[in-house]
Order: sequence, then structure tokens, then C-alpha cells
Amino acid sequence: MKQFFKYVFASLTASIIIFIIVAIGVAGIAVSLSASDEVVLENNSVLKLSFNYTIDDQDVAKPFNLFGGVSPNIGKATGLNTILASINHAKNDPNIKGIFLDLNFIGAGFAKIEEIREAIIDFKKSKKFVIAYADYYYENTYYLASVADKIYLNPEGEVLFNGLSANVTFFKNALEKLGIDMQVIRHGKFKGAVEPFILDKLSAENRKQMEEYLHSIMHNLSKKIAISRNLTPQRVNELADKWITQSNEAAVKCGLIDKLCYKDEVLDGIKNLLGLKDKKSKDISFISLNKYQKTFNDNQGVREGKIAILYADGEIVMGKGEKGQIGSETFSELVRKLREDEKIDAVVLRINSPGGSAQASDIIWRELNLLHAKKPLIVSMAEVAASGGYYMASPADTIVAQPYTLTGSIGVFGLVPNMQKLLNDKLGITHDYVTTGQFSDFGRFDRPLNTGEYQIIQNSVEKIYDTFVTRVSEGRHISKQSVDSIGQGRVWTGEQGMQIKLVDVLGGMSKAIEIAKFKSKLSNCRIVEYPQPKSLLEELLAMFSGEEQTRAALESEFGQWYTLHKTIKSLSETTGIQARVPFQLVLE
Repeated sequence: MKQFFKYVFASLTASIIIFIIVAIGVAGIAVSLSASDEVVLENNSVLKLSFNYTIDDQDVAKPFNLFGGVSPNIGKATGLNTILASINHAKNDPNIKGIFLDLNFIGAGFAKIEEIREAIIDFKKSKKFVIAYADYYYENTYYLASVADKIYLNPEGEVLFNGLSANVTFFKNALEKLGIDMQVIRHGKFKGAVEPFILDKLSAENRKQMEEYLHSIMHNLSKKIAISRNLTPQRVNELADKWITQSNEAAVKCGLIDKLCYKDEVLDGIKNLLGLKDKKSKDISFISLNKYQKTFNDNQGVREGKIAILYADGEIVMGKGEKGQIGSETFSELVRKLREDEKIDAVVLRINSPGGSAQASDIIWRELNLLHAKKPLIVSMAEVAASGGYYMASPADTIVAQPYTLTGSIGVFGLVPNMQKLLNDKLGITHDYVTTGQFSDFGRFDRPLNTGEYQIIQNSVEKIYDTFVTRVSEGRHISKQSVDSIGQGRVWTGEQGMQIKLVDVLGGMSKAIEIAKFKSKLSNCRIVEYPQPKSLLEELLAMFSGEEQTRAALESEFGQWYTLHKTIKSLSETTGIQARVPFQLVLE
């Protein structure tokens, strides 16, 4: 026995020592990586933009990815904020002669791509060149590439420009096989969030709104590509409808691609533009976003005021929330801090949220409404600001959205699983209860809701929906009847939202900041961001938590199916009445 304990304690001691050594090593790596190594920007440089990672609104520290994946394994993933700032700075930087868009993948939806695209269009006013190259183009990467002076494609590549489709996954049949009946209580004929649990295909109402949503996106894509490529929107639509670009030669002939060439030929062309005709490709001074941002002074100096950018990214939940969530307690405290800070003149609320808990949304709404009463509040919508996300936006002075933003979805629902068949018939598990009143066992999951229980939840749904409509009516200064007519859980694009008064202005973060400056009567102000992103050291330490390791392992194992896993997990943890976007929409 003594020998047993001897070996146990020896093993435990060794494990502790190894952990300490690893932790010290990780901390050392973090410190060295976090150090801002001086980067010298050479004359005749070219800003190289590659987006082979998921683009968040803010810069995100990326520690070692022990499980692989497409994200950078270490360092910092450049956020949209830095991407836009870098392109804007490069416009007037005499050392930057042009931009090289090296595109095969971009981890962003059309709303974020639009902001990058607008920044490049503004950059082109400097008369500097923009060149795009890829081995293959999809609608999203081509849309960004379309602003370039020249668009090149690998001769053996392809242009997958064949229109948009949306994919929704349904679980009804799988749940029936498991013996689970999802009981749904909702308000809003378009509230399709529950459809995957009660149907095996789209309802007529949901199909209608999705068709209109997709056609609105395609309409904008066609219009803006047509302008960039000197085509008509009708011609661009025809190219997509008939997939005329199936062959690369056809893509060149119809005007989507300028030339088929290999990368070395593209580099030769860039050398010529830089006056380096007789030099080697390695003599081209390419600089990445990560390095370029270290070359310009971000010190904003003494300014007359301060505007805060407040990021709200993720689903809305009660309490503090976790990574990728907007917790009612944590976020409300942050809003309150900005409201009480006399040095903050205005707030730009950047929303990228499908909604979530109705109660959490209302708690956050309260704090935002108080903030709005004291200082200008401008909302900038990213990819999605719908349902609870729109609930948060409703008190704003001005709502700014991209044409491709998914918004609206003013509706609520409740979801109560009945697992009686699973427990009784498949697992042989039964429950018995002793109660003191008619509703004492309310919330049981081993039997269906009775009429009285169903009515209680329905009454709650109707009350919350009425509150939601009232909040929007008061914030947008339109009648409750009008809000109800465009509500009912229906989703809209930002462009459609502008037509029905859910959105005020089309644009991105720069437009929202511009409006905030005007509202607060500031021309020269300091921009501060909240919440502060975690440092690389904090991310590295978090990596060793069981939860983070599990997430990374699942993402690596599931690959493209990880989004489906997240959807199921999210809805399985759903409690209370929800104000959530109607479906997990996958554009293809």
C-alpha cells in the first residue's frame, strides 16, 4: 500500500510540475507574441489582403489551435475594425502603392464584405491600384473582388457565380424517432424558429419571406457588380441564373474576369505597376494587415470629445453569459458605465445578434433606453440584428444597416419538449408526482401540456409580444398597428427595413460614427471600444479550460457540421420565452 501511494503522489507531483512548466512557457510565448515588434514600412509597398479566417468585428487574439482548423493557429485575427482602419490609412500613405486582394476564402457574410468593399472603393480615390487574384471565386469572394481594377483567375480554377440558395435543417422526423414531441407556443405567422421542430420543410409563409430575402440580396449584388464591371444588373442576373461562367473562358468573355493567369504572372504584373520590371517577385514589398497596423501611430492625441463603440455580438442570454453570448447582467453593467461616464459624448452600438431570451433583451433595452435619454445612441447593424437584436436597437436615435443585414423578426415563441415516449417507451423510465395544486407540477417534461398550462404560456407569449411591439413603436415613432403589420416574426434585409422604417440609413460603422459625431456636435473626437478584447495571454490561459478544449475539438471533428451542432445545443438550452431570429440560415 505504501508503494501504491508513493507512485500516486509521485505521479501527481510530476503532473503539477509539468503543468507549471507549460503554463510558464505559454505565458512566455504570449508575452513575446504580444510585444509590438517594430515593423519598417518600405517605400513602394503593397498592402496584401487575405481573409482566410472568420472576421469578427473586433481584433481577436488567436492562441495555438491544438486541434487544427482554418483559423490562424497563433497571433491575432484582424477584426473588421482594424481592416477598415488600415485600408483608410493606406489611402493616404505615400509608402503604399496599391492593394493586392489574394482571395480564395473570406470568413464573412455580405454585410461585412460590403463594409470592406466600400473602404476599398474609397481607397481607389487615391488613384492607387487594386488587383484581385484567386484560384476560384464564389459569390462572396467575387463580390469583394469586383471592385478591383483587374480581376485575375487561375486558368484551372472556376467562378461559382450561379445565384444564392438558403439551407434550413429540420429535426421533426429525428425527434419523432427519439420519442420527443416539441410543443410550440408562438405569436407571429412568420416565426419560423420553431419550424425545424414541428415540420419537415418550410411553411408557405417562411418560404415566402426567405425568397424575398434572397432576391433582395441578389438584387443588390447584381446592381453593385454591374457598376464595378461596366455591365447592366439584368446581365449580371442572367449570368447567375444561367450559370454562364461554368467555363473560365466564358467568365472572361462575359466580363466577370479580366484574364486567366497563374500567380507568377499576376506578380509580374504587380512588378510592372511598381516599376520593378527587371526585379524578382521576392522584391515586391508586400505587407500584411497584422504588420501594417504596427506601422502607423494609433495615438489619437488630444481630442475635444469621446465616442464609444459598444459591441454586442452573439445570442442574448440571462445572467453573465459566456464567450460568444450577450449576457443581460454583464452587458447592462457596461451600458450603465457608459451612461454614467461624463467623458463619453455618444455611443455607437454595433449589433451582430440573432436575439435570444426575451427577458434578457428587455433588461438590456431598459439600460439602452436610459442611455439614449442622456446622450446620442446610434446603432450599426452587422450581419444580423433581428428579434432580440432588434429589441436592443429600438431605442436608438438612428439605426444604420447594410443592404444585406438580416433584421426585423419582431415575434416571440415558447418551446416545451414532451419526452414521454422517449422516457416511457424507449427507456422504460416513469415519474410520479404528489402535488398541492392544479399547476404545482407545471413544467413537467414527461407528459404533454394540458389546456390550462398551454394557455398560461400563450398568455405570456402574447404579453411579451405586445411589450416588444410597444418598445419598437415608441422607439421608431410609428403606430403599434404598423409595427404589428411588419412584425409577426417576419425577417427583412436592411434595404427592405429602410422602406418600412425599421432602418434609417444604409451604411456601415463609418457611417454610424459619422452620425454620432454630428449628433454630439463633435468634429475631432477620440474613439474608444468596449468591451476590451482579451489579450493573447488571457486567450492562451483560457485555452486550457475544459470547455474551450471541448469546443475546439468539436469544431475540428465536425468541420462544416459544427454550426448545426451549435444550433442544436443552443436550442436545447433554451429557457423561457424567446425573441430569436426565425432560422439558422446558411447561404450557399
